[in-house]
Amino acid sequence: MLVVIDTNVLIAIVPSKSRYHSVYQAIQQKKILMAITSEILLEYEEQLKLRYKNYSVDEELEGLVNSRNVFLYSPDFNWNLIAADPEDNKFVDCAVAANADFIVTNDAHFNILKTISFPKVNTISLQEFISLLQTP
Repeated sequence: MLVVIDTNVLIAIVPSKSRYHSVYQAIQQKKILMAITSEILLEYEEQLKLRYKNYSVDEELEGLVNSRNVFLYSPDFNWNLIAADPEDNKFVDCAVAANADFIVTNDAHFNILKTISFPKVNTISLQEFISLLQTP
């Protein structure tokens, strides 16, 4: 399964004390394929450094980028499907370029994607994603 992970979800899964850390471990154990772009990576870095000052963000992101289950994409087209928060479109563009199964997000701005038939971009909440991962 190939997913794009929204920054709000990454922030929730990275801390080892988080109840959602099992998702991050699944990424590290290469059980989940992940699509990113340079723009997404920069947002990850910015937000993680803002929230986790004592955390080795650079090392963690370098490990993520160099992982064989994390794929870097360079979308050729900007779909601009989310007008309410244009910054969220980087995740949509990555998902379309990667033909990802889902964008994992808890951001309500992504709900507009459910009304758009082309390009079809599926979203799933973090809790739904965890349930999906636990399904045999």
